[in-house]
Amino acid sequence: MARRDAGGGLGAGTGDPGLRADCAACVGLCCVAPAFTASSDFAIDKPAGTPCPNLGDGFLCTIHDRLRPAGFPGCVVYDCFGAGQKVTGVTYAGRDWRSEPAIADEMFAVFAVVRDLHEMLWYLAAARALPAAAPLDAELRRAQEATDDLTRAAPVDLRRLDVDAHRGTVAALLRDVSARARAGVRRAPVHRGADLVGADLRDTRLRGADMRGALLIGADLRRADLDLADLTGADLRGADLRGARLAGALFVTPSQIEAARGDAATTLPPGAPRPEHWPPR
Repeated sequence: MARRDAGGGLGAGTGDPGLRADCAACVGLCCVAPAFTASSDFAIDKPAGTPCPNLGDGFLCTIHDRLRPAGFPGCVVYDCFGAGQKVTGVTYAGRDWRSEPAIADEMFAVFAVVRDLHEMLWYLAAARALPAAAPLDAELRRAQEATDDLTRAAPVDLRRLDVDAHRGTVAALLRDVSARARAGVRRAPVHRGADLVGADLRDTRLRGADMRGALLIGADLRRADLDLADLTGADLRGADLRGARLAGALFVTPSQIEAARGDAATTLPPGAPRPEHWPPR
């Protein structure tokens, strides 16, 4: 799914370059390890562990500059949060699955684990940047350090890791941060995990809303006020964010923004990249 040929991948916004995908420092892991299913996101079926036909000899996507028109918007949206280069350069010290087929299955399994851990690191960094998180900073820092230590473990230990258990610990801390950040909002809507696929939410006041895990595929959020709304894990594929106010939204990943539609009037969190397929400002 590699879509950038150096350092410009999604994941910006936390200030940590280690949490931004650097496809030039990776061996195309996201183009091989996961499976693709032919859909609106991918033009083809691809089994897990099989290289995408668009992956070049140098481990870079040969159509990265035209992925959307070629039928691969899912590749544009995908974000490894820097796990690809971590696994390539740190875990395997530059070894690769193509020249050493014997390590391929292990490398792909390790990549999936490290990718989840790097996503947690992104959220923890985003949490620490919130003023409301100051009382929890020491706890957040310890969680960051523990998570980063796990990413540097040996392959055998990474494959044994109970990722869900660690995610549960991190998620509880993030929920606490979210609650503190939204505490001053009166009558904040609760849409946690809600099915809002295609919903008409134009001009809706969603300030401080709990929208963790909400399904907002194709939802009309034009001019919606999402200040302090917690969008952790919300599915924004195809959501219409034209004119929406996201500058103060909580835990919005660049991949969520990339998956949605916006315009010059859409405000974004500080440091979040404006998608190339959106109209220019």
